[in-house]
Amino acid sequence: MRFGFFDQLPCADSQVESRRYEDILAQIELGDKLGFDTVWLGELHFGRSSSILACPLMVLAAAAQRTRRIRLGTAVSLLPLHSPVKMAEEAATADILSGGRLEFGVGRGTSPIHYTGYNIPIDESRERFEEALTVIREAWTQERFSYHGKYFQAEDLSVVPKPIQKPHPPIRLAANSPETFTIAGRLGLPIFASPLINPPDRLREYVAVHRETLKPGVQQNIALAFPVHVAPTREQARRECEPSLKNFFRAAGERLQPLGQTTGQEYATFRDVLARLERITYEDVDASMAVFGDPAHCIDRIRAIKEEFHADEFLAYFNQGGLIEPATVRHSMELFAQEVMPEFR
Repeated sequence: MRFGFFDQLPCADSQVESRRYEDILAQIELGDKLGFDTVWLGELHFGRSSSILACPLMVLAAAAQRTRRIRLGTAVSLLPLHSPVKMAEEAATADILSGGRLEFGVGRGTSPIHYTGYNIPIDESRERFEEALTVIREAWTQERFSYHGKYFQAEDLSVVPKPIQKPHPPIRLAANSPETFTIAGRLGLPIFASPLINPPDRLREYVAVHRETLKPGVQQNIALAFPVHVAPTREQARRECEPSLKNFFRAAGERLQPLGQTTGQEYATFRDVLARLERITYEDVDASMAVFGDPAHCIDRIRAIKEEFHADEFLAYFNQGGLIEPATVRHSMELFAQEVMPEFR
């Protein structure tokens, strides 16, 4: 089982943006030293309290210069918002600068403000995503290629540089809606998933859909993301992480609010998420959507998660909400790496 950690770098009014970037780079350095397999950074826009990670590939390129072993991933790059040719160039550059350590997580995102801000109709997101992914793969694997789609066109184009990893960096798809689990299966792609988006009973159902949609011989690969905080006791873990967790849900609810008025079946998942956010408690999260507590409790929780979902990678979100002090985050990561991870290796 691989272990990684995730962040989307929220920045509260009381925090300084440059300091927050130093925080995440220091956290990645620490993860490299502690033996984490991966780090994953989200791409979000236009909401400081939720995230200031507008350019995760740029941050990962900086992290590549400070680390030697840990693999560096996007979770996710929002393909419908960007030129796929430019995205292919930037991701290949990050792969080169990291010595072939890039993991390319992709998705469509959940926030309407992303599409409003980039002046792209959100109803086009699925088609744009599939076209962009096709173009990026062609750009990475062909010396020259042509493509004539609904949104993207290329004629006898040579895209450079090429990534170090062949045929290209590993690609992983964020699966939130039922349709996306099916698309990931059809494309034979590994997936990200989280019980914060789909509750455990629904997540089990969708993971099964992904597995059943895969072509014969293609092995299912699932990375599950959970909020995590490790402390000497369960009570201390709650004291240290609960205010930051509440801040995360408040900011997430604000960003998802427009989806509550969006019609269309594909956004039903996010309307459900919004309804859950409005009534969620710490006890709800602790019971089934997070790993909070002393090392022994965390081991038991992750063992149950692995058995229930057959997860291949566990992603820990150590500072969900962004308000936990860096020294406290560091201690949580150290306890997790030294006392929890060895039980699964």
